[in-house]
Amino acid sequence: MYHGRSGTIAVSGTPVHRPAGQVLVGDEPVLQPTDQLDIELELGILIGVGNRPGEPVPVGTAPERIFGYVLVNDWSARDIQAFEYVPLGPFLGKSFATTISPWILPLAALEHARIRPPSRDVKLLEYLTETADWGLDIAFEVRLNGHLITRPPYASMFWSPAQMLAHMTVNGASTRSGDLFASGTVSGPEPAERGSLIELAWNASNPVPLPDGSSRSWLEDGDELTITAVAPGPDGTRIGLGSATGCILPAVPDSAESRY
Repeated sequence: MYHGRSGTIAVSGTPVHRPAGQVLVGDEPVLQPTDQLDIELELGILIGVGNRPGEPVPVGTAPERIFGYVLVNDWSARDIQAFEYVPLGPFLGKSFATTISPWILPLAALEHARIRPPSRDVKLLEYLTETADWGLDIAFEVRLNGHLITRPPYASMFWSPAQMLAHMTVNGASTRSGDLFASGTVSGPEPAERGSLIELAWNASNPVPLPDGSSRSWLEDGDELTITAVAPGPDGTRIGLGSATGCILPAVPDSAESRY
């Protein structure tokens, strides 16, 4: 389970300081700035009408409770995340910053982008079985320092936002108007459709080339990352979902100089 904080959700254009946390150096944990700063391209879903505690949201009514969508970059510190996976799960590797696009695209605006999600083609438990098509044909682009590095398609995502909301609340968890949850990394089946550097560079074994002759396995200080997306609209038009941009700043001085 990932740890998120509303206080570290930032609008597009807000700089992101390189985070610090525990990483393994040899066999010893050390507190230091991350060396493996990554992106995670995701679709953010905003709740319009919440549910009461103990009241699951049926999958067929989830669209009545979803207000709209934003672009999300769930910045990730992979070396911190790897250390924290055992035994408690990711905490500091995820909670330092999440960038979102500056406006919400209402659910109704994506009526022409609705498609059949892959999950419709398999047998699921009843609470996850949709009878309507609430997958979305959204085409993302990611640019690093202005250079296009990947085009992930949301159409290939297995679970729809409606199924996600039904699953989140099946145990009786409540939601409130304005709550934000995200899709998880949007990645397609092709190498040029991956939604994070850990996938694009295949965990640093195949760095991503840039036009200036440099390459990236992980983000460097000064790098700027921009996510954009479009979806089908009426009469052959295209609807933009805005952009989510963040520039990496160095770690705050003296924030991580001590040994655990």
